[in-house]
Amino acid sequence: MKSLNNFINISTNNLRKNYIDFYSDTDFKNYVNTLGIDEEILIKYSSSLNDCVLERKACKKCTNFKECTHSVKGYVLTPELVDKRIMFTYIACSKYKSYLEQGENVTYFDVSNEIKNASFKKLYNDDKARIPIIKYFKEFIDSYKKNQKCKGLYLTGSFGSGKTYLISALFNELSKKGLKSTIIYYPDFLRNLKSSFKDDYEEKFDYIRKSPLLLIDDIGAENCSSWNRDEILSPILQYRMEEELPTFFTSNFTIEELEQHLANTSNGVEKVKARRITERIKQLTINLSLITKNRRS
Repeated sequence: MKSLNNFINISTNNLRKNYIDFYSDTDFKNYVNTLGIDEEILIKYSSSLNDCVLERKACKKCTNFKECTHSVKGYVLTPELVDKRIMFTYIACSKYKSYLEQGENVTYFDVSNEIKNASFKKLYNDDKARIPIIKYFKEFIDSYKKNQKCKGLYLTGSFGSGKTYLISALFNELSKKGLKSTIIYYPDFLRNLKSSFKDDYEEKFDYIRKSPLLLIDDIGAENCSSWNRDEILSPILQYRMEEELPTFFTSNFTIEELEQHLANTSNGVEKVKARRITERIKQLTINLSLITKNRRS
């Protein structure tokens, strides 16, 4: 009996030592203090509790469910006190829940993880300049859900104001209702499309042209050429105008400035062809601007 008691004492001391070691870490200390569980119980589970802390540290760096490095991808180890014992279960993280809600309804071409994870919940609510855009979103969602004809948005404004994030948040919200959309970062999309002539050029082009909802992000930032203006942009817009498919644009240019940009190619100044493009954009969209502080700085 004495040897058994000695063994229990040694085990208890080791557990306490481990707990003290873990507790010296600020993240561990802050986490266990939020649990509201007696320390004598916590001591028995210090190793598993530390696993919980490590997973939450990884979560802070994660921007997308697909980047998850947890042992159970998309889930976070979580403690719960049950009859003076701690039970550990896996609970789906917010990014995995968002991924499940969106499914594969949003297709991205050359956009950042921040844009992929855009959400209405994360929008700044301290900026009055966004009010007309949010109002437009609400009207668009209501009309689109009723299968009514809807115009997209040409959103121009200052650099870093969050134009792309806003429209991406709209698309991600609609994706939860099973609605499909596509977001392309236009300058990179053109480069990738041009390099895919021998591979899947037609497939990519047709997919963009027919997408139920489309965001052409940062139009005007590309190097304008007769090819990308007349062979890519023009037929995409013509098709979408004929089929009445909602099309969205973000740009640092006003439509008038964009027209000047599109007119200048290596072939010289071609005002008529540029005007055809901007007239189609006007047919497809409502024009709003967002002039505000740079949120990226």
